[in-house]
This record gives sequence, structure tokens and C-alpha cells, in this order.
Amino acid sequence: MDHLNHAPPSLTIIGDVAVDLVLGPVTGWPKIGTETIMQRSELRAGGSGGNTALAMRHLGAPCRLLSQVGGDTFGGWLAEEFKGVDAQLGVTQTATTISTGVIHDCGERTFFTTKGHLEAQSWDEMRPRLGPPPAPGSIALLTGVFLLPRMRETYARVLDDLSALGYQIAIDTGWPPEGWTFETRAATTAWLTRCDHILLNEIEIKGLAGVEDLDDALQALAPMMRPDATLVAKTGAKGAVATYGGARFKVAAPPIAVFDTIGAGDSFNAGYLAARLSGLGVREALDQGCRTASAVIGHFPRQSIAPGQLAALAVTAR
Repeated sequence: MDHLNHAPPSLTIIGDVAVDLVLGPVTGWPKIGTETIMQRSELRAGGSGGNTALAMRHLGAPCRLLSQVGGDTFGGWLAEEFKGVDAQLGVTQTATTISTGVIHDCGERTFFTTKGHLEAQSWDEMRPRLGPPPAPGSIALLTGVFLLPRMRETYARVLDDLSALGYQIAIDTGWPPEGWTFETRAATTAWLTRCDHILLNEIEIKGLAGVEDLDDALQALAPMMRPDATLVAKTGAKGAVATYGGARFKVAAPPIAVFDTIGAGDSFNAGYLAARLSGLGVREALDQGCRTASAVIGHFPRQSIAPGQLAALAVTAR
């Protein structure tokens, strides 16, 4: 076990992967029974966990991915898309979840998503593949909790297991399909109090706090977090804001024209966490997260990004 003492800290992503079909742009919404020709399309691996793992690959940063795929043709194809990632992907005897994202000419998006294998994904199946305790300082990122009902039922145990192994815990919950009900807020707050890096977008943080102003939402949530936790609000094209140790940090995102912003927040997670694993502070990590997200969504199709192509974006502590 002595080799673990000398190994660098690493990232393990635990969450959702799915098949994404992205196409557009479309003006308005077609009438039922008609056909619309799209200018662009891409079939690619997705899901919040999948997008973050691929962004780590783009950065040339190693990571592990623990998830599941369906037991169909799409499931086999999806698993193949994570070459170069230490992907531990179990197989459920269900169809693979597929999400179709339609890009509107105004820049907004509409999603059609099947339930598929995400409904069957379980911690009992994934836990044995987690392995021994990681190197000190390693981070486990939890994604897509609201899309994984069986995982959600056992989330307290997930957090217990990761804490017992010595992981720092990062979380990106996503938006709850049922909305921010009293029960959902209570459960989410209980999870966040046990995490070291909370990585939500602006709308999610305002919804969780139940207020319309981001600064007010951050102030409301910060006292609920652990004293050494970082609360990050991803603010899209504006950049990102974070609170840590009573201080507030704000970083602007590089301006960029894009067709497809799907997965921007997941790519931010990769840049931010890679920076923290390298020993960088909050402000530097926010900057690396924003630059990573901008670089990734600036490519279409995304599959044109080669492994390590964005390595120049990653900096380390001196």
C-alpha cells in the first residue's frame, strides 16, 4: 500500500452517462406531421458524468468513470466512446437512455430524454468497482443524482462509503424534475453539508435557496456548508462565482460564439477539479473551469477534439 502514499491525487466520477443526439438550429416549433431539415447534427456520448470524463480526456488529465450503460447496441457503442478514460461501466438489462437536444436559433435548447438504463443504475452494482482507498487529496465527483432514482434512494450510503475511503466529495446535482419542493431542498441540503466542492449552476442555486437573486442565494446557502467547502455558481457566458472561507470570488468566461452549449457546465467541472487536484486555489480553478468550458463548447462536432488537445489550458500550482 506504500505506493498510494506517493501517487498523485486523482478524480473519480460517479454518475450518469447517456447517448446524446444534438441537432439544429430550428426556428419556432414545427407543426405536427411535418418534416424539418436540420443544418447540423452530432451523435455523441453524453450525460453529466460522461461529459466531464470526456473533458478530462481533452485536457489530458486522467480520471476514472463509474457508471452503467444499457444492454443494447447503443450501450455497446456508448462504452466504446470512452476510450482513453478508465471507464468502469456496468451493463443493465434495459435500453440505453437517449437524449435528443434540439438547438433553437435563439440559443435556447429543448431536450427529449428516455428513461432507459438510468432508471436501473444502482450503487450496489457500482460500489464493488470503486476499489481501495485513493491517494490523499483525491476527489469523487457525483453527478446526475436526480436522473438516477435508485442511486438517489441510497445517497446517504454513497456519501458514507466515499467519506470512509478518504475522498473529498464534489457534487453536481442537476435540476430536479419535480422542481425544488420542500422535500427536495431538505434532501439536497443534507447532501451538500457533507461535500467539499458544490458545483451548481446559477438557476439551480437560486432554486435551491428559494430566492431570485444569486448573491442572496449564495449568502443563504453558505452557512449550511462545511467551513472548508467551496460553493460554486456556474453563471454561463458570464463565468462563475464562488464562496470559500468567507470570501467571494468571481471570474469572467472568455467570449466565444457557439452553436451548442450542451455540457458546458460539465466541462467547467473538469477544468475546475483538475485545477484543484493540481493544487490551485479557488480563483485559479474557477478561471481554468471557465476556459475549459469555453474551449470545449467552441468545437462542433465535439468528437473532433483529440485526447490531450486542450492540455495547454491546464496549469498547476508552482
